[in-house]
Parts: sequence; C-alpha cells; structure tokens
Amino acid sequence: MITYNTDGVKMPPIKKRATTAWIKAVIAGYGRKAGDIGYLFVDDERILEVNNEYLGHDYYTDIITFDYDEEDTVSGDLIISVDTVRTNAEKYGRAYDEELHRVIIHGILHLCGINDKGPGEREIMEAAENRALAMRP
Repeated sequence: MITYNTDGVKMPPIKKRATTAWIKAVIAGYGRKAGDIGYLFVDDERILEVNNEYLGHDYYTDIITFDYDEEDTVSGDLIISVDTVRTNAEKYGRAYDEELHRVIIHGILHLCGINDKGPGEREIMEAAENRALAMRP
C-alpha cells in the first residue's frame, strides 16, 4: 500500500490514484513489486530535524528515504520537504509540480537500488528519473 500524509504542511497537489499507479509501474519496470511505501510531506524545519536525528546531517534536503525492502518487494518511508522542492524548482527553472514528481520518484529509484552519490551515479539517477517521468500519466 502507498500512503500520503503531511506533518505541518498542506497536502501537495498530487493525484493520489494516478501517482500510485505510476509508482507501481516504475517499480515493476525494475522487476519488483510495491510493498508498504509511506510518503510524508513536511516543511524545511521538520526535514532538518529528521536529517539531524537519523542521519547526523545538519542541512536541509528535499527527500530522505528509509529503505525497508525485502527481497523483490519495495518498501520504505519517504520524507519530502515541500519547501526545498519549491526552492529547487525555482533554482532549476522547473514547474513545482514537475520537481515534486521528480522527488517523489527519486526516492522510489533509491529503493529500487539506484544511487546518486558516487562517481557517475548522479547521471544514472537523472536518466532513470527522466525515464520514470516520461511514464507519468
């Protein structure tokens, strides 16, 4: 089951049924199935708290992904800062909706095993994001 919740912010403008079907299709493209996936939309202050508490990082980020995958089932909690998504949309000249969906799928791609921190990995992640965004209804 894929759930969408908020903590201290208004629910972003996403079509939950269509987004859920899209996420499941992306996961299936990696030969896996969707398990329990929880999205939590927060503000910058809350994501900073989570980043500090769980990862020991003292900076803002757009998404934090907690991976609970088991075998071929993709499961996890994804915490998204709508403030940082908005800031990044402006910074990269993208529409907020496009950047939001890029971040939504970015976390899923992490759960599917794609990384973006090592040499050459960012380009692989961006290509995977672009392929996934092209599948979006």
